[in-house]
Amino acid sequence: MVKVWRHFLGRATGRFVRDRRGNVALVFALSLPIVIGGAGLGIETSLWYAARLKTQAAADVAAYSAAMERRSGSSDTVVEQVAAQVASENGYTPARGTIVVVQGSQANGGGGSVEVDLTSQVDRYFSAYFSNDPIVAKARAVATFSDASNACILALDRSAAKAANFSGSSNLQLTGCSVMTNSSASNALNVQGAALLRTDCAIAVGGVTATAGMTLTKCASATTKAPPVADPYRLVPQPVPTGSCKSAPNNNGTIQPGRYCSGMTIKGTVTLQPGVYVLEGDLSINANASLSGSGVTIFLAGASRVSINGSATVTLSAPTSGDYSGILFFGDRNSTNGTNKFNGTAGSKMTGAIYFASQAVEYAGNFSGLNGCTQVIGDTVEWTGNTAMAVDCSAYGMKKIPALNAVRLST
Repeated sequence: MVKVWRHFLGRATGRFVRDRRGNVALVFALSLPIVIGGAGLGIETSLWYAARLKTQAAADVAAYSAAMERRSGSSDTVVEQVAAQVASENGYTPARGTIVVVQGSQANGGGGSVEVDLTSQVDRYFSAYFSNDPIVAKARAVATFSDASNACILALDRSAAKAANFSGSSNLQLTGCSVMTNSSASNALNVQGAALLRTDCAIAVGGVTATAGMTLTKCASATTKAPPVADPYRLVPQPVPTGSCKSAPNNNGTIQPGRYCSGMTIKGTVTLQPGVYVLEGDLSINANASLSGSGVTIFLAGASRVSINGSATVTLSAPTSGDYSGILFFGDRNSTNGTNKFNGTAGSKMTGAIYFASQAVEYAGNFSGLNGCTQVIGDTVEWTGNTAMAVDCSAYGMKKIPALNAVRLST
């Protein structure tokens, strides 16, 4: 009986050892959690890598946009705001990360840089069973730019023929600055007749047509098919007409800043006190009149326009700080068409920006600002005057107008 039982157990044990189907099932069951875990971890690390790429892309576009903003002359605060906004629009979530914006200048003084450093927390899934340490995607992007070519005359119209036009017997000498037009017309920048234009560069989104009267001192030839540049004062808020209406003396006197509902007609000798003047009517400066003032911004509301007679003497300068720093004349952006005419004697000085983003500017005077610091920004610009202008006008509160968007990105 004992022998029979041992024989039965021996045969059963042998069959179990020789049955490999049972071994495979057992090994598979034991290794299944490892296989699933490895697959899950592989998928999760792929998600981490995708998050890293997404964070880098957000940093890249934020640095580039911020550098463009800084190159256009915006304040450090505005540059930082642009970087944060653009990063957020491209997948960065402020509540789950950090952003650091560092602004710098090139060693040679010819431009600057913006560095954006982003961190973004990445969610754990399967790996949370093994560790609670945070996973952080990090990215760094640096955008550098050159401001070797800045404009002191800018025509913003995107399609007008002869948007920046130099004609007649005008003689314009630009030192350290260029002429730029955003127009895509074949003759967007035009020099004709006996006009003389001496400038660093002539730059247009479209084409440049010129006689031998155009001389370029920095560029070998005119620059065409250039990218458009931003309105340098586009972020400056327009003054809002408020308060009671004031009346301006036609002849002699001193005028306080405020709201002038009938505009101003200057016939005698008038002095403007520092501040913002909101005109809801034209500014007319008649023959032989004299208008002076410092720290002044004149806003032309609605369809109000400027007309200065050629024999008038105008000595005005813009504020050097505050919201309207560097802006002498400010045209209502919401009012299109119409022309603003600037003339004056050789003794006139208009220091600051003549800024009419949606209206035409005709400049016929033989004058500029202190040390040549006058900027002319118009929808279109017609030039028939004789004068000299310069670009380094930061001491007078004016922004630089970069004429070529040479922004480069590195990581």
